[in-house]
Amino acid sequence: MSDNFSLRTPSQRIAWTATIVVSTLVFIFLIAPILAIMPLSFSSSSYLTYPLPGLSLRWYDDFINSPRWMSSLKNSIIIGVASTLLSMVLGTTAALGLAQWKSRFKPLVLAFVLSPVVVPGVITAVGLYFFFAPIGLTGSYLGLILAHTALATPFVVITVGATLQSFDTNLARAAASLGASPIYAFRRVILPLILPGLASGALFAFATSFDEVVIVLFMAGPEQRTLPREMFSGIRENISPTITAAAVILTTVSVILLATLEALRRRNERLKGSGG
Repeated sequence: MSDNFSLRTPSQRIAWTATIVVSTLVFIFLIAPILAIMPLSFSSSSYLTYPLPGLSLRWYDDFINSPRWMSSLKNSIIIGVASTLLSMVLGTTAALGLAQWKSRFKPLVLAFVLSPVVVPGVITAVGLYFFFAPIGLTGSYLGLILAHTALATPFVVITVGATLQSFDTNLARAAASLGASPIYAFRRVILPLILPGLASGALFAFATSFDEVVIVLFMAGPEQRTLPREMFSGIRENISPTITAAAVILTTVSVILLATLEALRRRNERLKGSGG
């Protein structure tokens, strides 16, 4: 890399150095709030103050032993897993259909499918509330799961659709010509090839549901308090350092998901390289 850098012109070296500096500053700007919160979760003080008077795990202990926080964490996991499974089915079906559909209306339909990602969350939450309220789905686990599925499905459509761009449809035709049923051909031919994209979409879907708070504020009842909603209520009513412990746990989950995504991406590249 140093040899390539020395072979560049002075203007190219300046531009490369400026890009590195600006990217580093932007990264520090984005990561600074998280780095500021993490030490507070280990503070022995009952207030969010710097400098730290001492180190303690009391807030993590409070988080783990609190029925309210544990109930909210359990709700987040249940709703996240259920909405992820449902979005995997719907998103994969939609991506397969859009990949094979040849029509001038395809961009319009794709834009409609991906609209939950573009439309502001408050508008989506209000629309879902007025749609679900007359049929009694507000204040229920089913309503929250369906609402989070609507938010998560576009991510599965995007990742699976990107994988299908390089998919050879002749493989499915060959399986059908050999007598394989559509379900068998999908399970043995299509699914293994789109599995990296499907796994990435599932991780994005789970992260979207696990971190979502706006729709929960509109649609959840007292029994469906998720972890982000519990944190939001705690910040509004009584700021406790336990919230910082919950924030660190959320951040850790997000980092694990991102690391998993990167591992899947590298694995997919290795498979493509070995296949090529």
